[in-house]
Amino acid sequence: MMCKTRSGDTWDLISYRELGSCRHTEKLINKNRKHVDTLIFAAGVELELPDVTNERKSALPPWRTEAL
Repeated sequence: MMCKTRSGDTWDLISYRELGSCRHTEKLINKNRKHVDTLIFAAGVELELPDVTNERKSALPPWRTEAL
């Protein structure tokens, strides 16, 4: 999956907005190594999103989230 940046985006902001957590920032950077030196993005840069669908989206333990 791909996403386009907005002017002023940073790695952690993109990770939070697109992947649901700042914890995925390192995975996002590793998936887009050609932009590794970019700190603040211009609008319209296409980034590939890592697959994080199998990961828990909650800080709660699995036995607590399954009951919700």
